[in-house]
Amino acid sequence: MNSKQLQTWSPWILLVALVLLWQLACTVFEVSEFIFPSPTRIAAQFWEYKVLIAGHAWRTFWVTMTGFGLAIVVGVLLGFVIGSSRLAYAAVYPLMTGFNALPKAAFVPILVVWFGIGVGPAILTAFLISFFPIMVNIATGLATLEPELEDVLRVLGAKRWDVLIKVGLPRSLPYFYASLKVAITLAFVGTTVSEMTAANEGIGYLLISAGSAMQMGLAFAGLLVVGAMAMVMYEIFSVLERHTTAWAHRGAHNS
Repeated sequence: MNSKQLQTWSPWILLVALVLLWQLACTVFEVSEFIFPSPTRIAAQFWEYKVLIAGHAWRTFWVTMTGFGLAIVVGVLLGFVIGSSRLAYAAVYPLMTGFNALPKAAFVPILVVWFGIGVGPAILTAFLISFFPIMVNIATGLATLEPELEDVLRVLGAKRWDVLIKVGLPRSLPYFYASLKVAITLAFVGTTVSEMTAANEGIGYLLISAGSAMQMGLAFAGLLVVGAMAMVMYEIFSVLERHTTAWAHRGAHNS
């Protein structure tokens, strides 16, 4: 196995090793299934409740993607405005940083009062927790455009708008994809947290229900499903990044 193949298979090798170690520890120390279920117990309950889990997972997925889609639109627009103007960067960026420091779980009770229990709070929580990385990375990509490059383009007759659209935005693509990979994982966190307190469907609701019924294997199965969905979306964005921004990763492909 060469180095490239080893890099490809290394996550799966590590995952198998961790699962085996987990199973061994549960067996040797006779850990109660009601406290910390073994992988075999989780797999058994996943199969037993597969239809139930699939229904809740689908609800969590489409709610998360709706909130994430809103985050992309708002994040890109705000990032473009902030990154294209020094005044906007100085005025808005500190306020957005302060807003991002607020715990998004604290917004859930407020959103429930405004929109009631259901998809509204979950979508908005996913949006609130995931738009900031997108906005910051787009703004950074535009704001850090080299002054020398901008001066050369201006000398060649390019207007400020031309510089932003034809040079700034393409240059921001690596930042954009990096933000998507971070934001999608946060979006799933936001949806799940909201569902735990303000929903009667979704993986978050399933976690609360399974925990109250002492079905810890089912609860862990729900957690693994959320992690799997986030990993799949992460890999999709990684593939898109490699195919659309190969020019920014020339050195990485040679290692």
